[in-house]
Amino acid sequence: MYNKDKSIDRRNAHRSVPLEVLCLGYSRTGTLTMHKAMSILGYPSFHFSSIYDNVKDSDMWLEAIDAKFNGKGPLPGKTFFDALLGHVGAVADAPCNLFAEELVACYPDAKVVLVERDIESWYQSWMALCQSAYDPSIFALGRLDPYWLGRLTALGGALTRIQAGHAQTIDQARVRSKAAYHQHYRVVRDIVPSDRLLEFKLGDGWEPLCDFLDKKMPDTPFPHENETKANAQSFVELGQRAMKNIAKNAAMLVMVLSMPVAAWLYSRR
Repeated sequence: MYNKDKSIDRRNAHRSVPLEVLCLGYSRTGTLTMHKAMSILGYPSFHFSSIYDNVKDSDMWLEAIDAKFNGKGPLPGKTFFDALLGHVGAVADAPCNLFAEELVACYPDAKVVLVERDIESWYQSWMALCQSAYDPSIFALGRLDPYWLGRLTALGGALTRIQAGHAQTIDQARVRSKAAYHQHYRVVRDIVPSDRLLEFKLGDGWEPLCDFLDKKMPDTPFPHENETKANAQSFVELGQRAMKNIAKNAAMLVMVLSMPVAAWLYSRR
């Protein structure tokens, strides 16, 4: 969260490592755990949190979302994903899961891991995220820190609304989210050939995952990331970093605005 922003524009980037694993489970189904597991297995991995230290990625993702879900612009293809995700060998979480059809088609050799939670357990965790994601105060803070938090809230808000059944309010999210969740899993199972798909439960540990990916089992225990706790902490840290950015920007603005006054006072000496 507090890493210095890399400020990388990936629009002209190219693939440097093969994209081998697509973890296409819905948000709040253990995507952070899968992100960690992929990293342990040696795959440079992408998760929504990966955007925190390179927020310019948000711009490209928002363009892709506008194209797919709002009909604005060309649909993203392999060249687009090779640029945006060319540095990773595995993906998990949103935004990637919302482009399941495109990623499965663009990377026919990639294996797909699908984690699904009990719907009621997922719903409780998901609504805890929605309570924060639909809070207008986080978007107000983003307007005061447009470069960093503003980008993250724009993308995070769009992802939440889509995964909540294109819900514009928290009340709509409560009603629509379960149907959107079921639809996502139907789509993934329809488009992925059975020999490319692993239906994986986090409690199964390393063995079925490593067998599927032809990887040696690690010596470390299978990771377990508490997404509800991590989500609550991330919103706190987002606000803290945004406040630091706002204070820094305000100080710079005061300095810039004071320079003509200082110059005038010096000329009057």
